[in-house]
Amino acid sequence: MWAKTVIFGLFVVLPQGATAHDIPNDVTVQMFLRPSGDKLDLLVRVPVKSMRDIDFPKVGPGYLDLSRADQFLQDAATVWLVRAVEVDENDTRLPTPRLLAVRPSLESDKSFASYETALAHITGPKLPENTQVPWDQTMLDAWLEYQIQSDRSQFSIRPGVERLGVRVITVLRFLPPDGAIRAFEFEGDPGLIRLDPRWYQASLRFVQAGFLHILDGTDHLLFLVCLVIPFRRFRQLLLIVTSFTVAHSFTLIASAYGLGPDALWFPPLIETLIAMSILYMALENIVGASNVGRRWIVTFAFGLVHGFGFSFALRQTLQFAGSHLLTSLVSFNLGVELGQLLVLAISIPLLDLIFRYVVAERMGTIILSALVGHTAWHWMTDRWGNLRQFPVRLPVLNADFWAAAMRWAMVVVALAGLVWLVSVLLKKRSNKSEPARVTD
Repeated sequence: MWAKTVIFGLFVVLPQGATAHDIPNDVTVQMFLRPSGDKLDLLVRVPVKSMRDIDFPKVGPGYLDLSRADQFLQDAATVWLVRAVEVDENDTRLPTPRLLAVRPSLESDKSFASYETALAHITGPKLPENTQVPWDQTMLDAWLEYQIQSDRSQFSIRPGVERLGVRVITVLRFLPPDGAIRAFEFEGDPGLIRLDPRWYQASLRFVQAGFLHILDGTDHLLFLVCLVIPFRRFRQLLLIVTSFTVAHSFTLIASAYGLGPDALWFPPLIETLIAMSILYMALENIVGASNVGRRWIVTFAFGLVHGFGFSFALRQTLQFAGSHLLTSLVSFNLGVELGQLLVLAISIPLLDLIFRYVVAERMGTIILSALVGHTAWHWMTDRWGNLRQFPVRLPVLNADFWAAAMRWAMVVVALAGLVWLVSVLLKKRSNKSEPARVTD
């Protein structure tokens, strides 16, 4: 009995060979995609340790046995690259590519800095067989070739490498015949990437992104709920929601064109201000100080802040817009508005039911707003603590600063004029709607 116990203990304590193939935490994959004539080349560099199902031959204290590694590297490239990566030409899946070459490389190798040096490295001489390199510090370089109809076609790619690690960063560079290099960097599975999208393809992608973002963004949802609680009639909400839409569209587009601050403290500042906006709206609902005439102005001001928040979420996605930046921004805003309409369509009748059958309207407004305000307060304190970690330095008063200041001054003046114009129109409309007084 004691012998079985000892054997079991040794089995648990001693390291097992399979642990060398555990999924790595962070993996970076580099890709070059270049169409030329009737061929499309895909050059890929991945860490050998990420191909965990392949038992690579080793010598000594864990060195890769280069004299026997070729077949194992080919098998790894076939399983993890040839069968995983999908390339479309004009929305038609290309056949399985040919694996032209596979090479092991050192982690310190810099040949993937450009397509030309990467191709020269893969087709060049191999590492000497007596090179001592730990197997889990080795890179696999592969050259895949697709048969295509024309290098002027519309190409798309599904990288399919997200299973190589817990967190996989892919750096993809597309080299079309016109000489322009389109660079992409994304985490995990980005879905289908259209390397040179048409305007309607980019638009559809960003409408979907905006719709999903508003549904995933808890802070934006709570802000909308605070808007809905005291105003549950569509005509009342129309002006308020429109002012929010116009405001966040201004700052979203301005930020996308590089007009926003690029300091490290700016994103946590915006996140703190978003939490403050939710808290303010909740408190306004509690004290009963909300009315359509002033809330749309407050919502407009907070919408400017939320627009910067949208821009942070959109920053990594803009690389998929191709040459249709403005179209993609407008489409993202459209998706956000569709998401907001869905939230309003659900929340308005739900609140009506609650206030009719569960709790009186005034008491329900206070309870719901207090719950939202409590959440916003914790968000605000947490984000304020994060903001305080970033030192705020005074800007350098140079020509770039004054140029940016002038641009934003013009934007502020335009927005103030817009607010004034809408206020005047609303006041005139309100005066016309008042019944005429009867005089004796």
